[in-house]
Amino acid sequence: MNNHSTSELSEAYIALGANLGDREKSLNEALTLLNAHADIQVLRCSGAYETEPVGYADQPNFLNMAAAVRTSLMPEALLKVMLEIEDQLGRVRTIRNGPRTVDLDLLWMDGKVLDTPLLILPHPRMQERAFVLFPLRDIVPKDEPSGLLELMTKALGKLDGREGIKLWTTSVWGEGFGHTES
Repeated sequence: MNNHSTSELSEAYIALGANLGDREKSLNEALTLLNAHADIQVLRCSGAYETEPVGYADQPNFLNMAAAVRTSLMPEALLKVMLEIEDQLGRVRTIRNGPRTVDLDLLWMDGKVLDTPLLILPHPRMQERAFVLFPLRDIVPKDEPSGLLELMTKALGKLDGREGIKLWTTSVWGEGFGHTES
């Protein structure tokens, strides 16, 4: 079986973040590159939220957002494209959770459960991170069938408020897809 793509289309959710350089421009470029890929279509984008760093704190604030994409790629092939985009946009990995021009994390893909050396789905820390859950809340439809809405709602209920998170802008992507109504 071809593990790069299928004739089936999947909906995947990606978290995007940036805290070096022109953060909005980096997020916009990442979305544009995702959408330019023959096997990926950006469907919906959240607003961008300015967030305080988590883990390694001695760095600038982030802009974080989420995007829903439709793809024929298998999860690991989609991750490979995302990593190539990070490299293309100047991502350097020197400090774990450190500053970065752009960060793309595959969060969820049609409810698939995967645990390989390259990828764990759903993303293992997604439910602990307000900077992921708040943007995700913008774009997950109320009738989402794969269980993501339920998982996200439970996780949001367990978080201690939204300290350190504020809406920066409702749309950074030049293609004009804003966030959905919540």
